[in-house]
Amino acid sequence: MSIAVIEHKKDWNDFLSLVEAHDCYHTYDYHQLSKSPSDAAVLIKYVEDDVIIGLPLLIREINGTKFYDAISVYGYSGPISKGISSNFSFKNYKEALMMFFKTKNIISVFVRLNPYLPYQNIVFHSFGELTYLGKVVNINLSLSLEKQRHKYHRRLKNQVNKAYRECTIKPVKNFEDFQIFKKIYFENMDRVNAKQFYYFDDIYFKSITNAKDFKTSIKLAFDNATGTPVAGCLFIMVNDIVQYHLSAASKDFLHLNATKLLIDTMRLEATEKGYKNFNLGGGLGANENDSLFRFKSSFSDEFRHFFIWKLIVNKSKYNKLCKQNKVINNTSGFFPLYRYEEFNKPLL
Repeated sequence: MSIAVIEHKKDWNDFLSLVEAHDCYHTYDYHQLSKSPSDAAVLIKYVEDDVIIGLPLLIREINGTKFYDAISVYGYSGPISKGISSNFSFKNYKEALMMFFKTKNIISVFVRLNPYLPYQNIVFHSFGELTYLGKVVNINLSLSLEKQRHKYHRRLKNQVNKAYRECTIKPVKNFEDFQIFKKIYFENMDRVNAKQFYYFDDIYFKSITNAKDFKTSIKLAFDNATGTPVAGCLFIMVNDIVQYHLSAASKDFLHLNATKLLIDTMRLEATEKGYKNFNLGGGLGANENDSLFRFKSSFSDEFRHFFIWKLIVNKSKYNKLCKQNKVINNTSGFFPLYRYEEFNKPLL
């Protein structure tokens, strides 16, 4: 058995070509656009006989210390693999991974798992803390267009039909179109009091649209009566999966239901191009009872289970950092807890 760290694009892509399945959130390009300048994007490769396992992570400095922590990128990541069978023991893998973290002075690890890929929960079973957060909504693009549409709630069908009459969809093709999408997106983030993390800059948007490891589609909806841009969505596609990555709608035109129209338009396009699954994601904080989840589940009754994985590698140091940052009694569930104030600081 062996463990190695992959950091270069060619080696990263060579590894992805070996595994049974991967998503856009496992690619080299997505990790490069997600990391800050001080982060290291790595793919931890493990080999044991005919089994290979890869875990992509961003390794971050912990300010004022010689220590680090690791997280998955924004989206649905987790381990990717080949050759795992029902009788494979993960004992050696867990020991090798833990030794790697300790050697690199990594205090904690946080990973969002991918509901569409096999064996992820098995890899982390009885290792760290595996937590079920809720459901994500999937549109099964393998079904006929008629069967997909049949799963729509009745009200949604009427709203989409009306939106087709009142709106026009156009793809983002140039810098001016992109600025329109960005303006609507930022206004939307202001309206929902989003954290600073979600205010992606021009470099992020340019990188995600120019990436070679996956395809990106940004679509805008315009009100036919006024010509006003009223909504936009950014979708990412790789292999057989479409991800509903970012979306925004103008508060003055919510009655047009343009976002629902954009999703329906992407559903038709993706089915025609041969994609199999269209992940709409879940509710805020994976809440199955909020309005966002109800909105998404009006498109489909097919759900996937979403898990996160937490690992504290050095508990004494973890607790010391929490104490230093005065969050030792915080019960928010945020992880790693010592970064709570850093992530939740108010916008200026």
